This record gives sequence, C-alpha cells and structure tokens, in this order.
Amino acid sequence: MASDLRLRRSVLYMPGSNQRALDKAKTLHADALILDLEDAVAPDAKDIAREQVCAAVKAGGYGDRELIIRVNAPQTPWGEADLHAAIEAKPDAILMPKVSSPAVLESIANRLEALDAPESVKIWAMIETPASILNIREIAASRRLLPGARLTCLVLGTNDLAKDTWAQIVPGRVPMLPWIMLALAAARAEGLTILDGVFNDIADVDGCRTECRQSRDLGFDGKTIIHPDQIEPANTSFAPTDEEVARARKVIDVFDEPENAKRGAIKIDGRMYERQHIGMARRAVAWREAIDAKGY
Repeated sequence: MASDLRLRRSVLYMPGSNQRALDKAKTLHADALILDLEDAVAPDAKDIAREQVCAAVKAGGYGDRELIIRVNAPQTPWGEADLHAAIEAKPDAILMPKVSSPAVLESIANRLEALDAPESVKIWAMIETPASILNIREIAASRRLLPGARLTCLVLGTNDLAKDTWAQIVPGRVPMLPWIMLALAAARAEGLTILDGVFNDIADVDGCRTECRQSRDLGFDGKTIIHPDQIEPANTSFAPTDEEVARARKVIDVFDEPENAKRGAIKIDGRMYERQHIGMARRAVAWREAIDAKGY
C-alpha cells in the first residue's frame, strides 16, 4: 500500500509577476511550488503579482503539487493586502518571510483566525535572519501554541543569512553548518518539516546535486530551488536508493520474525541493528512508496 507521506523533495520558487512561469509550473515535476510575491517581484509589479498568483491558485490545474504563497512582510506596504488575498485564494500554506521571533508567528496566526482562514491553510516560516537562528527553539515550539496548529514547515533562507552575517557561501557551506543544524534540530524536536535554502548557480547542475545530497545527509526533508533544471537533482537526491530500500525491507522482515520478537539487537549481513533502526527502515520504505505513487 502506498504511503500518504507528503513529499517536499523539490520546492520551486516561482515569481508571481511572471504569468508564463505560473502556467509552466503546472507541467513541472516539482513536489511543491512557492508562488512568490516577495523577493522575486519588483516593487512596481507587486499588485499584478498578487492578482496573478491568487487567480492561479483559485483556478487550480496544478495536480497534487502543494501550493504555497510567499507574502510580503506585514510591515511592508503590500503585506496586509497580500495576506487578505492569499487567505481568499486558499493555498496549502502561506510562507511568512523573516520570522525572527514567535511573536511574528503569533500575530499572523491570530490574523488568520480573525479573517476566518480555513484550517487547511497552514503557515510556513522563513528562517533567514540572525535573530531567527538565536530564537529558533522558541519559533519551532510555537507550533504547539498557535491557534489552529497552523505552523508546519520551516524554510531556510541562506542568502539572507549570508547577507546579514557576512558569512561566505562556499562549497560545503562550512560557515553556515552550525546554524543549519540548529534549525534542523529545532524542527525535528517539534515535528516540523524543514527545507534547505537555495543553490544560486542555476548553470551548475552538478553543484546543485552535490548540495542536495548534502542536504539529505544532514537530515532535511527537501530543498528549495529556483530553476526547473534543479528539480531532478533535488528529487533524486532526496529519494532512497534501491539498495537502501532493499536493506530497510530486510531489517523490517527480520525483526518481524516471531523468534526475534523480544530481541533488542540483531546482526544482519554483518551489521548490528537495534530496534530503533526499525523506524528508520519504515521511513525509507514509506518514502519510496510515496515516490512510486507520485510517479516521479
């Protein structure tokens, strides 16, 4: 039986001011789309972007791709209009930029409740400032406190983090690894999805693949991307290999044998596996089943 796991291997930013891009997104094999009203849209195009994005969400045609609208921050000239329009459009989630404290999320969650936003409209939070990192435990923990349990996903904004900290974006991202892993630990502690930041060089597909694999090894659910050519590296990097799935199924089968019901650890093909590995194995199998059900 296929898993109902929600895949977010590839989450593609699409500029809301580009109608052609919004239409093309319906044919792309990205798991989710962030229809952007913020960074990817010039100030003089904000109004048309809002109109086009919300019309696109209402019209549908995106299949099972998750649709997220990234709005402008509430304190900007466009923030309030963005929020009202996004709620009316009813996307899967609204992505809030520059969430630096739990108070930001509380304010937005209260606004969604006041505007009678459906419970299906969730909140995603951009983690992209030094204050975001310093407050990451409290931001993630707000999942349990916000009305409607709306917070479901954290999204790293590594470009903004680099800008504000002066950290260099280099292969391997060593300067950022402490912040990245702190955010990931906070997300996992609260049962949140967490997505890695973007890879900027759209011409370097191999470099993108390398960073996607690093993201997967670090423990991320997926990668935010900025170009269709980055979809395949993200999708394949976050998919368990045939060898991993075969090993996972074997671990599950061996532990399920009646004679192993009370054993805490078992040697399989020369390696020791403890009962905690069953959960990891089931996750790998569920991931593969979800990918097979999706078809890409």
